[in-house]
Amino acid sequence: MGNDESQDHDRSTAGLSRRQLLGLGVAAAGAAATGSLLNTDSAAASAPAATPTWPANPAGSTLARTLQHGPPGVLGYRKVVAGPGEPSLVRGDLLGGATRGPGSRTPLLTLGQLTDMHLIDAQSPARVEFLDRLNDPGSPLAAQLPFQSAYRPQEMLTAHVAEAMVQALNALAGGPVTGRPLDFAISTGDNADNTQRNELRWHIDLLDGHQPIRPDSGNYGKWEGIGGKDDYDTSYYHPDGTPFLGQPDQARATYGFPVVPGLHDACRAPFQATGLTVPWYTVFGNHDGLAQGTVPSLGVIGLIATGALKVTGLPLGLDLAGLLAQLGSGNTAALELLLTAGPAKLVTADQNRRMLTHQQTVAEHFNTTGAPIGHGYTQHNLDTDTAYYSFDPSASGPVHCISLDTCDTYGYDTGSIDQAQLTWLTNELQANSSRYLDASGNWVTGTGQDKLIAIFSHHTVATMTNVIGVNRVTGPTVANLLLQYPNVVVWVNGHTHRNTVTPHSRPAGVAVGGGFWEVNTAAHIDWPQQARVVEIVTNGDGTLSIFGTLIDHAAPQSWPAAPTTPLALAALSRELGINDWQRDAETASVDGKRGARGDRNVELLVRAPFPV
Repeated sequence: MGNDESQDHDRSTAGLSRRQLLGLGVAAAGAAATGSLLNTDSAAASAPAATPTWPANPAGSTLARTLQHGPPGVLGYRKVVAGPGEPSLVRGDLLGGATRGPGSRTPLLTLGQLTDMHLIDAQSPARVEFLDRLNDPGSPLAAQLPFQSAYRPQEMLTAHVAEAMVQALNALAGGPVTGRPLDFAISTGDNADNTQRNELRWHIDLLDGHQPIRPDSGNYGKWEGIGGKDDYDTSYYHPDGTPFLGQPDQARATYGFPVVPGLHDACRAPFQATGLTVPWYTVFGNHDGLAQGTVPSLGVIGLIATGALKVTGLPLGLDLAGLLAQLGSGNTAALELLLTAGPAKLVTADQNRRMLTHQQTVAEHFNTTGAPIGHGYTQHNLDTDTAYYSFDPSASGPVHCISLDTCDTYGYDTGSIDQAQLTWLTNELQANSSRYLDASGNWVTGTGQDKLIAIFSHHTVATMTNVIGVNRVTGPTVANLLLQYPNVVVWVNGHTHRNTVTPHSRPAGVAVGGGFWEVNTAAHIDWPQQARVVEIVTNGDGTLSIFGTLIDHAAPQSWPAAPTTPLALAALSRELGINDWQRDAETASVDGKRGARGDRNVELLVRAPFPV
């Protein structure tokens, strides 16, 4: 739930205030006297051009092959088909449309971005799958309600998709473009779906690897979720078929879904996690800290998660409009009503489903066999109940990484940060910049040591609109702060479940080509189930290139007749994701969350802020 993937957000660039604009104009005039606004590497710009063979390692990426939806078959059901690779599209938006010049190109950093895994305990009593149908095609309230991620036909297969994505990143011989080995991977939030401990443990153990994963809960001897042989609700997908109903369910009758006998047994079977071969970091998302990604997991909700009663339908006489308003304001009582008042079934209670506090979620990352311990979180985070941190992938490297916590634990799915985090972020920016612009647009000479700065968060600029709580800071304010620091070159995030790439520019009179890129990547839970590799390169001509290359997980294009292995089940998940009936219309028109051509494989140019 939480509407994470349903909005096509405004992609306009963030700008400075009128006062800042006027001040920056003065700064630009002063810089003109010296012939340069930003420091550039004139020596590197005059260096002889090198001709590396790029892309160096396209195999395993969408540079070599894409996966797309095939033509509609029976009742519109689609298969996955292979398409040609897509080369990196050069985007010079931040250089006024110009491109890079000749120079000796050197890769500086390579990272793998995982995002929105939504590891789901599909049998949990704390789930509200029955709300999803209110967003079905033809529902009179579909356009007004945010419940389209409360249930997915493929949601019992999230652990297998995560395993397939780990294998895909491990199989890369290096960055698809430069060949530089991955320095690290980072999972940009919504790692768990419902802030449950068992979901978070699956996430950590899958990325750590070298241990068995059992994506099951309650009674290990049988399926206790919806869509099973004891479920007579045709709104849910029944992979074993519905002979006990005498008619097919909606998924089969209306949308052509396949019968997959034994799927509910196969998806719960233990398997050995491979684990990432590089250090991995994490980011806090709204589903990591809020029940259903929307409301605090307090009181009754926490008890329901570990209890023995699973509600499967809507309460009689429900006021949907009133419910929507209450959930939208983060009202815990509204979710409590849904989880206690409707028709229900008995399931096996399970303490491993307990919901975690913000601090407990951070602490769980110290129970790990992978590196680094805490996966970015520090003892200071534990002591202060915070989840933002910074790190240098290499002590001598030119890049500094900053991970934000944009989850508003007061409630609702959109994001923001608090004033304390804004102050911390400002200090981090100053510590890694020798000069920057103050709020009035004047250059300030600082004492920081110059490093390129990469920002990571769960929410995008456009989805940081949450002002629930005290002194919350929204996306435009954060973006405007970052624009004061030329060393910031990229902000990598998730949340929207869509591939998008957005330039955020300074006013043209201040610095032609100035600004940073926002790189947003689609989710693992929904089609197209992709990750992204980001490679930062200095071009030797006073510019940088940020390559963003999409990676399909390692599952085969098609699933076998009786899928049982993690990769076979992940292949089925990808196909079911294409055919999710609430996303059918957009999939047909714009290929769904794959995004436009300029949002997929890209080379993003930006002015180098100092000699690199």
